[in-house]
Amino acid sequence: MKRLLIALFCFLSVAAHANGPAATTAEATDKEAFSPGEMILHHIGDSHEWHFATIGDEAQGKHLTIPLPVIAYRAGQGLSVFSSAQLAEGKVYNGLKLEHEHLESEDGSKVYDFSITKNVASLMLSAVLLLLVFTAVARGYAKRGTGAPKGIQSFFEPIIVFIRDEVAKKSIGPKYERYMPYLLTVFFFIWFNNLMGLMPGGANLTGNIAVTLTLAVLTLLITLFSSNKNYWHHIFATPGVPKALLPIMIPVELIGIVVKPFSLMVRLFANITAGHIVILSFISLIFIFGSVSVAPVTLAFGLFINMLELLVAILQAYIFTLLTAMYIGGAVEEHHDADYQMGGGDGADTAHTH
Repeated sequence: MKRLLIALFCFLSVAAHANGPAATTAEATDKEAFSPGEMILHHIGDSHEWHFATIGDEAQGKHLTIPLPVIAYRAGQGLSVFSSAQLAEGKVYNGLKLEHEHLESEDGSKVYDFSITKNVASLMLSAVLLLLVFTAVARGYAKRGTGAPKGIQSFFEPIIVFIRDEVAKKSIGPKYERYMPYLLTVFFFIWFNNLMGLMPGGANLTGNIAVTLTLAVLTLLITLFSSNKNYWHHIFATPGVPKALLPIMIPVELIGIVVKPFSLMVRLFANITAGHIVILSFISLIFIFGSVSVAPVTLAFGLFINMLELLVAILQAYIFTLLTAMYIGGAVEEHHDADYQMGGGDGADTAHTH
């Protein structure tokens, strides 16, 4: 029931943003044609304000919006800090304006934008939420020790144990403990933000390529700095490969080092963004057909995809964490670890691709 109410809220929000319910043919000619692509890009993109919904007509209706801080630096003019409300509806303030959510200067000078955008605000919110949740979990362990968990601790303990036993231990091997903080942080960060992105008015943080790039780079750096001689030996002197083929294999192996985190970046970005686009596309069909008669069908499909996205939210967090652990496992794997099939491998990358 809760998911149905959320889906209805999303529907009403998008409907309001798309200039209200479908009008008659005569009314539609007086209004700007509905552009599903523009609406979808607006909802999945970043912005300098946090927009939740538009009540009434797009031009004259009320906008439920939270203005965010604009922080800009220009050579010779110094730092400018003000509310994004000053730039709403195409306004110019202090020589600055917004062009398709890009901060620009009227005189054409270079602008360095350090603003707290919607995605940055969502990132801060999720960080605070993670700190509050796991501080409470830590307090539970400090209070009860090895006793039976209660409350929020009882919910998260099986997930933490699963990441430890089924992901870290099996993929990394005996050295798994030092990487557990990073693996747990990555898993819960991605999962929480995936879920927050499904809420009405939520930001598409994990559907932002810059965020997934940062996570992938962190995985790459940890993998490289954790690597041992055995790891580099497999790259520059691959066992079982004739020396005549090494000039071909070495570049391939080096490219593979970068391709692995690149696949993490693209997989997470593409799956999360695609889910939002599909949901909004179904809702857009109401306005494309110009009739509310298709609303029950499109809303039903949109709700189905929204429910599916709940599974995708945790699945993508699991896949990112698992592959990260496998890449680290391949880097720290000692020669004898192969006998126990510890460490990562490329085959699982394909098997667990969503």
